[in-house]
Amino acid sequence: MNPLLIDLRQLPEEGKSLEGELPASWLELRPDDSVKASGPVIYSLRIERDGSDLLVSGRLDASFDLECGRCLGLLKRRALLPHYHAQLPVGEADTIDLTEAVREDILLTLPNFPRCEDGNIEPRSCPAFGRFDSPDPSEGSQPPPGPPSGVWDRLDQLKKP
Repeated sequence: MNPLLIDLRQLPEEGKSLEGELPASWLELRPDDSVKASGPVIYSLRIERDGSDLLVSGRLDASFDLECGRCLGLLKRRALLPHYHAQLPVGEADTIDLTEAVREDILLTLPNFPRCEDGNIEPRSCPAFGRFDSPDPSEGSQPPPGPPSGVWDRLDQLKKP
């Protein structure tokens, strides 16, 4: 049974609270993804109806192993949403599933291009920091001295015998 499937016909007028844990597999991450859930999703939510909307507030907590974009090492990141809020349109439905909205909101807290420095459980410096930086442009190659030659100059030379 999905605890985030809300039967609106049985929702009390004053709302209700939901608390519990969902297994890491609930996040439905692909096995080949660079993001891996490393623990359960812990939730403490308050559900209330407001006209044609469902208001969700509370706290979400999940832990992940991410792959650093520089060194490919694993970093640990906790996605904590202590003041979670969502507003979902209900329409004429009898039930509403919060799964997709909650899953998406958790995953959106993760960095797009994680680096070792983004880890917030065991902070560390990236061993590859600076290895892939582009060289200083002031130290780069200088154009050859003399007048600049343009594309037309090259084409004009083709006409000459």
